[in-house]
Amino acid sequence: MHRRRLGNTGLDVSILSFGASSLGGVFRTTDDAESIRTVHTAVDLGINFIDVSPYYGATRAETVLGKALREIPRDRYFLATKAGQYGEGEFDFSAARVTRSLDESCARLGVDYIDLLQCHDIEFASLDQIVTETIPALLQLKQAGRIGHIGITGLPLKIFPAVIDRVAPGAVETVLSFCHYELNDSSLESLLPYFEQKRVGVINASPIGMGLLTPRGVPSWHPAPPALVAGARRAVEFCQSVGADIVKLAIQFAVAHPGIATTLVGSASSENIRRNIAYASEPVDRELLARVLEILQPIHNHNFTRGRPENRDPIIG
Repeated sequence: MHRRRLGNTGLDVSILSFGASSLGGVFRTTDDAESIRTVHTAVDLGINFIDVSPYYGATRAETVLGKALREIPRDRYFLATKAGQYGEGEFDFSAARVTRSLDESCARLGVDYIDLLQCHDIEFASLDQIVTETIPALLQLKQAGRIGHIGITGLPLKIFPAVIDRVAPGAVETVLSFCHYELNDSSLESLLPYFEQKRVGVINASPIGMGLLTPRGVPSWHPAPPALVAGARRAVEFCQSVGADIVKLAIQFAVAHPGIATTLVGSASSENIRRNIAYASEPVDRELLARVLEILQPIHNHNFTRGRPENRDPIIG
């Protein structure tokens, strides 16, 4: 699988990477043995970057992933986890808690070193605390050789420069953005020159919009407004009418951008991960892509946001 450099980290990551939230049973009931096979399949087929969090499945995702990683040599993958979010509505970005969180994650994952430790969903935090307490604590862990690199994650785009511009150059090495580089929303693209200038690596997640761009449709908890859901549904139905797979198109669209190092896909099914990896290696149907983008144009970059009021993006649409 093709690889790209993740910012200034020195890590060459597969353009498609493994999001392990699904191993925690976040989206459906899962079987741990199948989840473990899925991780092995992903690595065997060329994925070398794995992302997880203690929040996913209330630590279950890390625990299951740890079982899978026991059988995989440590030099075959880069491992990213997160700190700061632990339960529904439970956030703690204090220096003491994120330091302890690393110890807990390493124990569950069966490793003594994390390649990338990320502050998880910082839109729910005081950005002042992230800048003055959380990032300095992670820098200490980096200096101690416990972690390799530091990142931040979240939904609103405005939070990324709001933190990066206030810390020392190179302190924040990656961002993980979701639902902002997909067929119906490419707003992340506006920040890519900024990230390149700052030498910050970009991780893209949710290329199908947390279910927006799937035949199954959005789950009940999805925050998208009805007009956005309906607009995405029209594109899904068009693809169905011509015998095309919109999920395949969405993955191909996401991995094609050279300014995005990697796109996360999550699955607890080895069959699904095989299919997603195959999609990423096949050429995109340009005619189909143009037609789908045309259908989605009325809702292009229409969005939803969340977090503390001061951290939310303006609503478009």
